Amino acid sequence: MDEAVGDLKQALPCVAESQTVHVEVRQRGSSTAKTEDIKLSVRKLLNRHNIVFGDYTWTEFDEPFLTRNVQSVSIVDTELKAKGPQPINLSTCTVMMHIFQLNEDGPSSENLEEESESIIAANHWILPAVEFHGLWDSLVYDVEVKAHLLDYVMTTLLFSEKNVDSNLIAWNRVVLLHGPPGTGKTSLCKALAQKLTIRLSNRYRYGQLIEINSHSLFSKWFSESGKLVTKMFQKIQDLIDNKDALVFVLIDEVESLTAARNACRAGTEPSDAIRVVNAVLTQIDQIKR
Repeated sequence: MDEAVGDLKQALPCVAESQTVHVEVRQRGSSTAKTEDIKLSVRKLLNRHNIVFGDYTWTEFDEPFLTRNVQSVSIVDTELKAKGPQPINLSTCTVMMHIFQLNEDGPSSENLEEESESIIAANHWILPAVEFHGLWDSLVYDVEVKAHLLDYVMTTLLFSEKNVDSNLIAWNRVVLLHGPPGTGKTSLCKALAQKLTIRLSNRYRYGQLIEINSHSLFSKWFSESGKLVTKMFQKIQDLIDNKDALVFVLIDEVESLTAARNACRAGTEPSDAIRVVNAVLTQIDQIKR
């Protein structure tokens, strides 16, 4: 049997997978050029410079059309898994082109009404946002955490798109980053959301990032905290219902929720705190389905 399998392997043609190279094209905010026209011009640019060394960015162009409509053309993420910059022959690679325009409106606030006052419960960005441009490249780690995160999230989105049964293949739409303060966890989440919005621009028209501050979910009024959580996630669900948008929910300082739960078990925290934690966990379970 083993010999037959070996013979079959030798008989089958060996097809080598070509390297995939991602090219991010930043379209000028004032440009109204069609995506296909930009792709055609960028393709000509890449054909003229088909050998590059690692990540590379063009900001000046010989072609007037690119000068008028394109801010930059960048070959990106070739060094995420490589030990250093490597020569790349674009003529032998599969080129994935991502054209995007940066949103310059800045963040908006999601407010929740509580008794007679308004609480800022979250910040809301339309992606890709100018505030996060270049953030992904500025984050440097001694391990391949960016590559692993990008691969994992892209895989979960693919599984979701194909309706893969999570009972057959275990996968989760929730990513938990942990580590000492100041190591860039929040920045990495924002950069990842920006990167995925650009990567999936052919599937989603834009992205939305909602950053929730855990402390804002605790009300000074007894028994009101659970209601605040429900209101917050109802707004998020409304955003998720828009199939043209890729929605990211970032819960910062989530350890404050677990601390409240542990304190409640020890009898040092009021029962309202445990209601908040349970409400948050329940709402997360609902939106990740």
